[in-house]
Formats: sequence, C-alpha cells, structure tokens
Amino acid sequence: MGMWTGSEAAVAEAAQLREETLRRITGCSGDKARKRGPGGVRRRKDGAGEGGLREEVCVTGGVSFVGSAIAARLLERGFAVRLLVESQEDVEKVRKMEPNGDIRSVMADVMDIESLCRAFDGCATVFHASTSLDPRGLSGYTKHMADVEVRAAERVVEACVRTESVNKCVFTSSLLACTWQQSDRCDRRRASPVVDESCWSDESLCRDKKLWFALGKTMAEKAAWRIARGRRDLNLVTVCPALVTGPGFRRYNSTASIAYLKGAHDMFAQGLLATVDVDTVADAHIKIYEAMTASSAGGRYICYDHVIQRGEEIQELEGQLGLAKRTYGESRTTTEMISKRKLTRLMVSKSLRGCTYDVYSS
Repeated sequence: MGMWTGSEAAVAEAAQLREETLRRITGCSGDKARKRGPGGVRRRKDGAGEGGLREEVCVTGGVSFVGSAIAARLLERGFAVRLLVESQEDVEKVRKMEPNGDIRSVMADVMDIESLCRAFDGCATVFHASTSLDPRGLSGYTKHMADVEVRAAERVVEACVRTESVNKCVFTSSLLACTWQQSDRCDRRRASPVVDESCWSDESLCRDKKLWFALGKTMAEKAAWRIARGRRDLNLVTVCPALVTGPGFRRYNSTASIAYLKGAHDMFAQGLLATVDVDTVADAHIKIYEAMTASSAGGRYICYDHVIQRGEEIQELEGQLGLAKRTYGESRTTTEMISKRKLTRLMVSKSLRGCTYDVYSS
C-alpha cells in the first residue's frame, strides 16, 4: 500500500498519523474486546472460541479512517483481528501495543497477490476497507490513484478467491459508485428515479468531469464483482457509504473527503450529497458480515445518515477541510431520492412495514 505525499515533512506526518490510528484501534483491546460474538461464541486470548472455533478476520486498509473504525468495532465485538499493514515498523508497533493476541498485524503488498494470499491464509473473512492515501490531501486524488485503487481491488478479491480459508469478503466502495449518472439515471427500464443499489455511476461521465474518486470507486467495485462471480465459493458484499465524517475526519481522511466533494454543486442540486458517520459505517460492515454468516445478506448496500439540504452545511464541511467556501443555490430534493432501505431492513429488528424510500425535501 502506498502513500503519496509532497514533502519529507508530509511523510513524517503520515507516519505519525498511522501511529495514532494504530493506537486508536488497539485502545479498545483487552477485556472489553472479548465479548460474545454472533451465536454467543466467546473468544479467548488465543483467538479461538468455545469448541476451538476460530474467529479471526483480516482488515486491509487497517490504518485508514474507515478501516481503523472497522477493526476497532470488530475488537469490541470479540473478534480476533488480523490487520494488514504496509511496513515492518507498523507490525512492531501493533505488537507492542497489543500483547494479548486479540489483534495482530501482517505485512503485505496489496499489489502482490501471493503476498495477499499469505496474509489472508487462515482467515475466513476479509474486510477490504481501502487503499492507503495521502492523509493530508496534498497531491489530491488523481487519475493515477483511481487506477491504483482498481488494481488493488482486483488483487485483493483475486487473493480471496485463491485463499482456501476465505469464503467471505466485505468490500468498502462508495455512494459515488451509484450516483453519477446522465439525466436518465440508472436502468432506463426502471419506473422510479430513486438512486438505490441497482444504480451504477457512468464511467464516461466521471472521466469527462474528471471525477477520479467516483471513477476509481466505480471501476474498483465492478472489478471486484467481475472476479468474484463465477469463481470459487466466495460470498462478496459491497458497502457504498456516503461522504464519511466523524471525529478527526479532516485529519485522517482529508484526501478522500476533498475528492468526494468534487462535483458537490451538482450532487447538492440533485439531492444526492449525503454524509455518514464513520461509526455508522463500521456498524454497517459488522452487521452485514454477521448477516452473511447467517446467509441473509448479499449484493450491495447504500449507507448514509443525512442528505445535505442547505448550502451552509457544505460550506461548513469545506471550511473544515481547508477548502475555499463556494456559493450554493437551493437543492432540488423534491425530484431526487436516495434509498438505504435495503441496509435499514438489515440493521433494525422491528418490522419495516410501511417503510418507503427516503425522500428529502426542504
């Protein structure tokens, strides 16, 4: 996994941010982490549950904003976590921070399938959170980075297919892989204009508008599905979160956040600019994984908390990210919709009779 930075100072700061992220993850370890998991299985310090059941999962992009939140939530739920890191230095840091065995790190190159197979071996599930990016956003998310993300996704899923122990993969995509369509959004045969899991962003449109983040997420997710389908028994599910926010998002996730907001004017005008807290994203990943174990989850899941309806909200986000504030008109939210109905059905236990698509209007 690579970092793209603009100076030695930025590289030093990136290393500091990685260390802080690792401390955030391991801060939830210990007795708190060894709770009962799905089906009441309790994990011991050696990572085995009652009856010797092994409950170890691997998280790629584990030092990213989303990946670290997923890893921390898994630890809280009592899973043994194998964290994919990019350097021996990070391996040693995790070893020092977490001596009791709930979390361990393994060094692997996401561009090397054999390296990934060795890292995944013994795990039944892989959470592919992201490819590492410049945390300060100095270079921006470029077309090259989009290409790197696609190649990394191909290799991660291919490694999952080749690794005998792996039978599930929870893949983090983006809502932007669904929303960037021409005026006749989604399938032309559909009667409803709602943006849901059946919608895919138009790659040509993304290229024309230089929306490299949206293009990278769209192509990466499509590549994942292409490899997973028709191959060895691998259950793939993808999560499509909105703009991920939460404590420290500016510090830990600025590249992705700035790239996500490119094209914010159009998304806002169409009622498609949404946000989601990083804890909500992590919870969704865990819930989906547990449902996959029970064979009750599959396909894609759109994940968001809030659709932005006021220009002031975007300006506040841009201000937090150090971007120049722009002027925004009114959102035409009466004609556009986003649906998270599929995820809502999974996340809540009560009956959803009468639940409809989420429509946001001023």
